[in-house]
Amino acid sequence: MTAILTGHARLAGVIGWPVAHSRSPRLHGFWLERHGIDGVYMPLAVKPEDFAVAVRGLRAAGFRGANVTIPHKEAAFALCDTVEESAREAGAVNTLVFQDGGITGRNTDGAGFLANLGQHGIDPAAGPALLLGAGGAARAIAASLRGLGVAVTLTNRTRTRAEALAGILPGCRVVDWQARNAAIPDHALIVNTTSLGMGGHEPLEIDLSHAAPGAGVSDIVYVPLETPLIEAARACGLKTAPGLGMLLHQAVPGFAAWFGVTPTVDDALYDFIAADLRPKG
Repeated sequence: MTAILTGHARLAGVIGWPVAHSRSPRLHGFWLERHGIDGVYMPLAVKPEDFAVAVRGLRAAGFRGANVTIPHKEAAFALCDTVEESAREAGAVNTLVFQDGGITGRNTDGAGFLANLGQHGIDPAAGPALLLGAGGAARAIAASLRGLGVAVTLTNRTRTRAEALAGILPGCRVVDWQARNAAIPDHALIVNTTSLGMGGHEPLEIDLSHAAPGAGVSDIVYVPLETPLIEAARACGLKTAPGLGMLLHQAVPGFAAWFGVTPTVDDALYDFIAADLRPKG
């Protein structure tokens, strides 16, 4: 039964521009209903030029915090009074917690990525990892892998971006985008952090036929639910971790901080969110 809101309701949301595409309200709404919590999680469409004023206004209005999505993650980093190590390593904030009169910034992408791998039986520390892409998600994921002592190789269509990321995260090496297929056999984990393969975007051209036996393949793209990369990996008998799980797992720490309950990522939640992502009709 849906909880009835009272004047004591805990408030949180997701800030983006635009924000209508976000599945976070559906995700957090599921948990709020499951646990009968007197609270609400709402979409908050905020223009970039209004971001700082909006965040301070939410804190003043009694919000517990908020998720932050494109294009605000770097602005959120600059606005925080305290930035946790997870956000510092990622260079961006995706979770704001309002506490003790201040704003604390976290980044849960890396932890969400690792939790998703674990749920699909992939050991991130099994060997070197090849990351396709060099954006914000790649930085968070690379930092989380490096924290486990994993050797990380970066490849990006624009090599200079991969080199810049490698400069920020010592120990990462870079290979040319044209050499990505040749690099695959040397890695135990292949991760797509680009938008290639997403619905409406260019395809990701990659050959997994020579991947090491038992290698894992992960895609942070979750529209479609089964990307061509995940389908190709399964056809090759490789372990796979589709992208939706990362979205679900990265939401857990924020929900716990704002609403006081640590939620569970399970099949019922997955099916509820997946139903909203499947083509209609």
